Amino acid sequence: MCGLLLLTILIVCVLGAPYFSHFDVSTQNAAEALQGPSTTHWFGTDRFGRDIFIRILYGGRITLTASTIALVLTIVIGLAVGIGAGYLGGLLAEITMRIVDVLLAFPTIIVGLVIAGLFGPGLINVLIAVIGIWWVSFARLAHGLVLQIKEEPFIEAAKALGARPITIMCREILPRVIGPVIVLATLELGSLIIWISSLSFLGLGAQPPSPEWGAMLADGRAFFIVFPHLMIFPGLMIFFTVFALVLIGESLRDLFDPHRIAVKRSLL
Repeated sequence: MCGLLLLTILIVCVLGAPYFSHFDVSTQNAAEALQGPSTTHWFGTDRFGRDIFIRILYGGRITLTASTIALVLTIVIGLAVGIGAGYLGGLLAEITMRIVDVLLAFPTIIVGLVIAGLFGPGLINVLIAVIGIWWVSFARLAHGLVLQIKEEPFIEAAKALGARPITIMCREILPRVIGPVIVLATLELGSLIIWISSLSFLGLGAQPPSPEWGAMLADGRAFFIVFPHLMIFPGLMIFFTVFALVLIGESLRDLFDPHRIAVKRSLL
């Protein structure tokens, strides 16, 4: 509940950004450059005199939207590959899962840097890099679950009734793997936020003057010793967002834990 409350507050602030500050996200004011937190500028100003608070709120829109889009697409690809390979089997499925194993063996950030470097800097290219590597964890999870589920009697009953493979995968298998996938998705969303922000910090993601959290961290790096607020506040936003998602993910994992569910049913 604490994680859900914190995430709700963050989302409300990000979506209601225009109502929390009258400053413009990109208007520069050299006379107010590099000011510390005050009653006028709650989080201070950057080197161009732009209000950091309003930029963080609008940057949250970019970071959260990009992370959510990447997560949805990776879930769709991962589920399609994992369920298809797990249920249909065969040589193609075996080759596919070996590719998944190879991709899982490499450090994610290294593969992402290579992909983002090939396509060039830009938020869209970062999303391509994320989607190109992040689906493998969902494919591996779905594949392992399907290998267990497809041996259940209700699958044999569906086959006996003449159900097509696509029908069995969509109606019988998918609802039974979606719970663990939701848990993984909640935890992976936090990782995606860190990953996308990291690539932006390295100059491969969102480009200035975009108020993306990672780009804001990179912009304030040169002034950190004298003006630490330039990096502290964007960093805190990333921390609290990921912290809230981890709390929610841990709770969902307990909720969907089969052993916990079995104990609860026995008590009832």
